[in-house]
Amino acid sequence: MSRVLCRGRELAVLWLLTTCLALGCGGLSGPALSYRYFDRPAADDIWSRKIAGWQDRERAQEAVDQAAASSALSTVGAGPASQARPSADSLRAKYRTFRVEHRRELAHEVALWVQAQSKLYYIPDGPIDHWATLEETLAHNGDDCDGLELLAYYFLRDLGFRDDEVFRAIVYRPSNGEHHMVTMWFEDPKDPWVIDPTGAMTTGMPHMSEVPGWEPLKLFTETAEYTVEGSALPLARRDSHQAPASPAR
Repeated sequence: MSRVLCRGRELAVLWLLTTCLALGCGGLSGPALSYRYFDRPAADDIWSRKIAGWQDRERAQEAVDQAAASSALSTVGAGPASQARPSADSLRAKYRTFRVEHRRELAHEVALWVQAQSKLYYIPDGPIDHWATLEETLAHNGDDCDGLELLAYYFLRDLGFRDDEVFRAIVYRPSNGEHHMVTMWFEDPKDPWVIDPTGAMTTGMPHMSEVPGWEPLKLFTETAEYTVEGSALPLARRDSHQAPASPAR
């Protein structure tokens, strides 16, 4: 009986192979389908109400999270919105831990990559300090610190770091009057991570508190500007309209 079954299976396989050769294997799967992925839903689409409900809840929570983050950046001593601490083995706690660790790894990789590239593509401005855009930096195949810093700044933004936690930063070294441009990531509102594109201030990705001899002066993005209070730079110099000293490499 087993020989008969085996023989039957062999004949079935042989028939399938013969059919594939005769028709082409694609002939067994039917005609290819073409989709239009971005058509507007019909007015009576049964999924639209459920999708809209989820969208509303997500936007509301995002607004709460962003408000808490902005408050933490602008208010001394402020922290995240009050919330019961989840247990260590909960999905919330594990998700937060994984997210924090992964974001730090990504940011550190960006820092190391930009610092490595700056050794190859550093181009001093000369007597006139010009702040390049990212496109100008790429088109000129390099720039000084304020152009190369954009690689880190925009890379983090492209990776999903929020625009209220990643800033361009002007820092100052009181010992010799040099200014420099770095990226600061405010995972901690009181002590940001520093990504120095050229390594003039620091290498790797330390906290600002771990970089002696430098003081933060300004934070800014494409749409916002902040002055850092508590800087060691004298007030008269900070308010001066004179051009700053040439940035450090």
